[in-house]
Amino acid sequence: MSKVLCFAGGDDFYSGGSIYPSPKEASLFLSLGNHVDVYFPPRKRSRISAPFVFSEDLFEQKRQDTIEALPDECLFEIFRRLPGGQERSACACVSKRWLMLLSNICPNELSCDKSQNNLAPTNVGEEVISEDDGFLSRSLEGKKATDIRLAAIAVGTADRGGLGKLSIRGSKLSRVTNLGLGAIAHGCPSLRSLSLWHLPFVGDEGLLEVANGCHQLEKLDLCQCPKITDKFLVAVAKNCPNLIDISIESCSGIGNEGLVALGQFCQNLKSISIKNCPSVGDQGIVGLISRAGGALTKVKLQALNVTDVSIAVIGHYAAAVTDLSLTSLHNVTERGFWVMGNGHGLQRLRSLIVAACRGATDLGLESLGKGCPNLKQLYISSSAFLSDGGLVSLIKSARSLESLQLEECHRITLSGLFGLVIDCGDKLKSLALTNCWGFKEFDFSAPQLSSCKSLHSLSVRNCPGFVDACLVALGKICPHLQQVELSGLAGITDDGLLQLLECCEAGLVKVNLSGCINLTDQVVSAMAKLHSRTLEALILDGCTKIGDLGLLAIAENCQLLSDLDVSKCAISDSGLTALASSSQLNLQVLSVSGCSLVSDNCLPALKKVGHTLLGLNLQHCTAISSRSVDLLLEELWRCDILA
Repeated sequence: MSKVLCFAGGDDFYSGGSIYPSPKEASLFLSLGNHVDVYFPPRKRSRISAPFVFSEDLFEQKRQDTIEALPDECLFEIFRRLPGGQERSACACVSKRWLMLLSNICPNELSCDKSQNNLAPTNVGEEVISEDDGFLSRSLEGKKATDIRLAAIAVGTADRGGLGKLSIRGSKLSRVTNLGLGAIAHGCPSLRSLSLWHLPFVGDEGLLEVANGCHQLEKLDLCQCPKITDKFLVAVAKNCPNLIDISIESCSGIGNEGLVALGQFCQNLKSISIKNCPSVGDQGIVGLISRAGGALTKVKLQALNVTDVSIAVIGHYAAAVTDLSLTSLHNVTERGFWVMGNGHGLQRLRSLIVAACRGATDLGLESLGKGCPNLKQLYISSSAFLSDGGLVSLIKSARSLESLQLEECHRITLSGLFGLVIDCGDKLKSLALTNCWGFKEFDFSAPQLSSCKSLHSLSVRNCPGFVDACLVALGKICPHLQQVELSGLAGITDDGLLQLLECCEAGLVKVNLSGCINLTDQVVSAMAKLHSRTLEALILDGCTKIGDLGLLAIAENCQLLSDLDVSKCAISDSGLTALASSSQLNLQVLSVSGCSLVSDNCLPALKKVGHTLLGLNLQHCTAISSRSVDLLLEELWRCDILA
């Protein structure tokens, strides 16, 4: 089987003639560098003995004629008659000229016996891999992304299973051009997945060869490739019938024509994602969805110049869609969402994301809830027009909803939140609120509210009006909470959280109180006692008033705790010593990052706790010396230590 060996770079190539009509093309190719996909045998420095001709100013050595003197046409005929891939790989290492000639030979141009060409040499007992299987995967990033490396990959992978997946992550200074993609097209007919990011010099010319030579292409990902146009997409649509997944982002040259062709010819297309393509409008989306909507299961549209027409077509034709994401569609109005919901075509929709769309109003979202009877997950972000009434109506209409996330929905108040929890039925399991600023004081003197038995997970992040009274009411309404996240809430104190803890009948499993600066050891002790039989993860990052007493209570009560984060808390060596003294605690992850009171004196405690640890974070612990860290690294060899 071909071997992958290393060589230094441009000096390793024999300097022969050029296959390029202009020197500018030849200069595009740089040294292969290390780790290339070509094989070459050990070689010795050649000794050339030739007579010298004296001139007035210099000696001139007459060079003997070699195979390099042959024109490209003759070398091409020689190379295509080589018996196998190992021989072609060896020849590719002679010079850049030979490499590029070999990379331009298509499989159907090889005249050797197919039985030799298609199978890589194997040892006894090894599995024989066909060239057309396409199992190999290659990824090039940054400076490693060059045409010469792509040519080497094309030649070197041909007899080792065939290249199945290629990913190129370039930059503004990327040296990948159409020549490199052409080499891949010639040498990798089994290519199934192609991902091209930030390649400013790659255009239709090279990719048209990919479309014409790689008919097994199934997945295509294009991002920030300004020179690629509809011409390439049309060719892919016509020549790659197996295409099932396509993603296009920030490609200004791609517009409606290419999307219409995808809908017309790619009947197996299942996933489409189009972001920030200014040339894409209603014509392209309508042509794609109306023709391929019967097979599509995932659709993602972001920052496009589309109107209500495109959204309405999705609601009518996208019968197989299960995941739909609509982001920053500023020209879509309430009417578009209303028509999409009433199109009754989204019967299989299970996950919906609506972000920064001004058409996501009370009426529009309520219509969606009614038109999507199997909707399980809903994420709404940056909705300036969604109010409490619309939220409650949405929940009442979407009876199968299990997970709801609201972010930057500032018109939602505590009244809407409690109405949502009460009217969600017995399906809603997870509720998350992030950066919602509409919460204010609320009158809780109303009669006893009915409880929500299905809600198991509650997350409230950075909602400044969320205070103790909210926790008290939620505790009474949601007695079966098991996962609670209250992050960045300066308004909650021990009193409010204690009442929530007392109401959680099922027992808390995961608790995150990051950034709740007014909580103290008192609430940690109460939590450790009330939920000692269920608590598995406790995050107290940034709770500056929690210290050693809290750790002592955890050590005495929490038998199942496996993940503990007390970063930037007021703990000291004494607290860690108490933690280590517990005979029942079996922590797997411990973080004390930014704890300035933790010093070298806690080393014995960390060693004892560390026997069960898989991860330990000691970053920004200024009182712990590097020597102590080195000792821990030697002692706790199973544990990943950050310091």
